[in-house]
Amino acid sequence: MKRAVTRLANLDLNLLVILRELIRERNVTRAAERVGVTQPAASAALSRLRRHFGDELLVRGKGTYLLSPLATQLAEQVEVVCAAAERLFAAAEVFDPKGSRREFTLLVADYTIAVLGEHLGRLVDERAPGVGLHLRLVREAMATHIDENIRLMDGMISPPVGRFRTPDMRSAELFRDRWVCVVSGDNGLLGTDRPSLDDLARLSWVAPYHPDQGSTVAPIPRQLTIFGIRPNVAVRVESYQAVPHLVAGTDRIALLQERLARQVADRLGLRVLECPGNPEPIVEMLWWHANFDDDPGHVWLRDLLQEAARNLPAIA
Repeated sequence: MKRAVTRLANLDLNLLVILRELIRERNVTRAAERVGVTQPAASAALSRLRRHFGDELLVRGKGTYLLSPLATQLAEQVEVVCAAAERLFAAAEVFDPKGSRREFTLLVADYTIAVLGEHLGRLVDERAPGVGLHLRLVREAMATHIDENIRLMDGMISPPVGRFRTPDMRSAELFRDRWVCVVSGDNGLLGTDRPSLDDLARLSWVAPYHPDQGSTVAPIPRQLTIFGIRPNVAVRVESYQAVPHLVAGTDRIALLQERLARQVADRLGLRVLECPGNPEPIVEMLWWHANFDDDPGHVWLRDLLQEAARNLPAIA
């Protein structure tokens, strides 16, 4: 332990910020401008980072720099570490949203952004114009290790999952939704507005977050398992917002959250249909680590998220 502490004390933690901006910008001059140092200073920092990692990190390509495989690996880690450091040094007994420059990091699905983003963005702009939001799109690997990741960010918006319920996790309900079926208005294989489970079984699917094999906690594969359906999946996609675009103009079908489906149905020429089989309700919750319970800034963020959720229109 002493050796680890000594090693950390000997590191120049300013290099973390330089590393983050070099990876973001893939350009030494722009990274220097963002950090507020000279270009030679940023170049010297890149040289130190290259020596530390034993890797080029930025590799010269045709007219630009490319990330080395190691830099690509480091990209996510440095974002998380810098966000945690910023949060640590922003901690205080009071939180003034009007004057704060704090950045809050939330792990969310793109569905959540589509539903809640406008209301949340407007409230932050009105109440705390200097506060930043970093909305990171959830990936399966991040959710799998949520007990570790949640310590390094301000929270996650997700349905309730059993493995999230640990002594160190806290949660609060934000909003509810329900599953509907979406098909193209000119779908030639479905002649009814009330599809049956047999219809769901015979049609081709657009399926978000559908696993390669085995079980999954992803919501839509879970619903299909409950229905006893092994779908004929024509298109898999790691996005909810992409689903209606891949259904439009085809004979495919998909399950989608009603709030999202209603946003795009008219524009894309989709029919939104009742889902057979008594699907589970959708409950979206904010999850955070117990370490943030009494953090004034985090308390403010939680209240703001719940206010944004209350502003959502009711569903049928």
